[in-house]
Amino acid sequence: MSSRKSGFVVGAIAGVGVAAAAMAGVGMRMADAAEGHYASAAQLTATKVNFAPPPGAPMSFADIFEKVSPAVVSIDVKSKVDPSSLRGIPGLPFNLPGQGQGEDGEEGGAEGGQGGGLPRQQSSGSGFFISADGYLVTNNHVIDGADEITITLKDGRELPAKVVGADGDTDLAVLKVEGKGFSFVNFEDDAKPRVGDWVITVGNPFGLGGTATAGIVSALARDIHDGPFVDFIQVDAPINRGNSGGPTFDTYGRVIGVNSAIFSPTGGSVGIGFAIPADLADSVTSQLIQNGKVQRGYIGASIQNFTPEMGQALGLGPIKAAIVGDLTPGAPASKAGLKLDDVVTEVNGAPVTSSTALTREVAKVRPGDVVRMSVLRDGKPVKIEIRSGVRPSKKELDLAQSGQGNGRPTPGGEKPTAPAERPVVLGMALGPLDAAARSRNNVESGVVVETVRADSDAAEQGVQRGVVIVSVNTRKVGSAAEVAAAVDAAKKAGRPTVLLGIASNGATAYVPVKIPG
Repeated sequence: MSSRKSGFVVGAIAGVGVAAAAMAGVGMRMADAAEGHYASAAQLTATKVNFAPPPGAPMSFADIFEKVSPAVVSIDVKSKVDPSSLRGIPGLPFNLPGQGQGEDGEEGGAEGGQGGGLPRQQSSGSGFFISADGYLVTNNHVIDGADEITITLKDGRELPAKVVGADGDTDLAVLKVEGKGFSFVNFEDDAKPRVGDWVITVGNPFGLGGTATAGIVSALARDIHDGPFVDFIQVDAPINRGNSGGPTFDTYGRVIGVNSAIFSPTGGSVGIGFAIPADLADSVTSQLIQNGKVQRGYIGASIQNFTPEMGQALGLGPIKAAIVGDLTPGAPASKAGLKLDDVVTEVNGAPVTSSTALTREVAKVRPGDVVRMSVLRDGKPVKIEIRSGVRPSKKELDLAQSGQGNGRPTPGGEKPTAPAERPVVLGMALGPLDAAARSRNNVESGVVVETVRADSDAAEQGVQRGVVIVSVNTRKVGSAAEVAAAVDAAKKAGRPTVLLGIASNGATAYVPVKIPG
């Protein structure tokens, strides 16, 4: 099983024909301090009292739970894992399952392998039926690498399950069990949740199957830095280890999301959970059932956010877009004429305000169809048409990226020359590009950053010793004098920053650096 996340919680699917919970204002009472008795909500309204229970507050979630809980299952997984591969979501304090105990909280979650093999991982998650003939939804990280999967229904039946398909990019998977007549729920695509709406989750936290918790929608379109394809729903309904893959319902019993992760420094719920929205889950799981996989468009370009500071450096104004940092040789983008430093502003008529927006728009295109891009090249608008390819899997992309290095500078074996002997520009001592730096960073020309002054904006922006400056304001540079000249030209033009193209271990990134006054 992949340990991509821990303390995971899963979103749910919309129930069909589920009755709404009782609403506030019916029989709900508030104390009248003056009279010593309780007044109804209607009486409070009639007497113009400002506070009363809101008409959307349910008195109980019991009716919802009774109708939807038979569709929710516990999932027990046995797998072999490499402990060194365990990881969490970058930048977030997610705890890792399988370290001394299974995700279900039972001790002995990891058994020692025999004959020097990998340890055997036992873990638990949640899932739910989306059809009467045995198709279930859960998280990819719940079943990734599983040797054996068993589901437990509310009535206690245990059934073996097989994987129909999984999508690491959205952390969704579809399972299948043999049989008919299963209780199931449906994804709710039309009714969108709002911040403040009530939600209920049902799942298998710490191996306690059939557990219901309630809360509200805390935020929408959350980016938790776990890939470009999911705008998570944030909920405060308590979700814990073992909730991964379970459903989140609204007060009508409609599935609005699939719980996928929690933010937690302790491993338990702190009221910050994340669910994959139902419309995305419906689309992905439908493709998994039909094809066993999800196909997305692909052009073969590495991109990053183009910020307002970068726009000011290039004289484009404070725009938001995406900038091309690298191109995969022979991939659709390079064949179509997309170039390094191109600033992408639009894809198929949709505005591009970030690298995530660009990736999502390209992914929507079917392989073989045309991606129409509007870019700014040297400040001038250019139209490009790219024939989309098939996006590689998340594992393939991660492997390819790791082959380019870890994105951090690796100082060479050569001893850097003392800063006093090198030209200093923007607080950086710059030296010539030697053979070792050229090979290490996979560049043909540029200038090596030998030292960075700690109090400079370059240091503040993360520029480190050993990287190579390959361009200034998208113009290639091959010497410290050219870097200095480009900075002087930008200063005379009244620009507050310059945009440095930085190469490190085969990858290029763009960094806006302020010009000292």
